[in-house]
Amino acid sequence: MITMKNTIIFSLIMGLCITSGCSVAQPLPPGKVLIVYLSRTNNTKAIAEIIQKNAGGTLIALELEKPYPANYRATVELVVHENETGYLPPLKTKIDSIEKYDVVFIGFPTWDMKMPPPMKSFLHQYNLKGKTIIPFNTNAGYGVGSGFQSVKDVLS
Repeated sequence: MITMKNTIIFSLIMGLCITSGCSVAQPLPPGKVLIVYLSRTNNTKAIAEIIQKNAGGTLIALELEKPYPANYRATVELVVHENETGYLPPLKTKIDSIEKYDVVFIGFPTWDMKMPPPMKSFLHQYNLKGKTIIPFNTNAGYGVGSGFQSVKDVLS
């Protein structure tokens, strides 16, 4: 069921998209939408599911070949090290026929005020040229950091 809250959240996401330099000028093509997300706490997953309910499409969670530790502090230390060294962790998630999608929503939380390394792995692994890319973000109230700029930089 689409609620007013879901509609408002989706509108905010689309507004963020437009203000961050992407646009969707016409209805999304059925069967041509991909929603890829990374979620540690299921907050980003919840937004991805709202997008899917409103826009349709295929929903895919990014998973690592070697998952991050369950301990939050250990994960933070590992992510800081990956960001410092530019390490791109290998993904367990494989997307067949990515070329069939015209619109790709990319959702991720803010980690260390940056895009998480697994999302960077995804962006480097797949050719998204010619596709409409719509980033969305979740965070604990401190903002997106450099995440949207990272999407632009990696795809440029």
